[in-house]
Amino acid sequence: MIDVLYFAWVRERIGVPRERLETEATTVAALVEELRAREERYEVAFSDLAALRVAVDQELTGFDASLEGAREVAFFPPMTGG
Repeated sequence: MIDVLYFAWVRERIGVPRERLETEATTVAALVEELRAREERYEVAFSDLAALRVAVDQELTGFDASLEGAREVAFFPPMTGG
């Protein structure tokens, strides 16, 4: 089981802030593909990966990151400074 967290507009498009999933994915990219295949709302939320950042167990990483031993994956838009 893995906890998947969604922030900002990602959460708005998917409609939930978090979910606990059973997954066979071994990388973040594979998890994204599993999510996209679930429903249209996921396809819309993950349609442009360049507009997303990802953290695995609260460490910023890339979509090629391994999920081995991971407990949490978070998706969010890039942060803006100010």
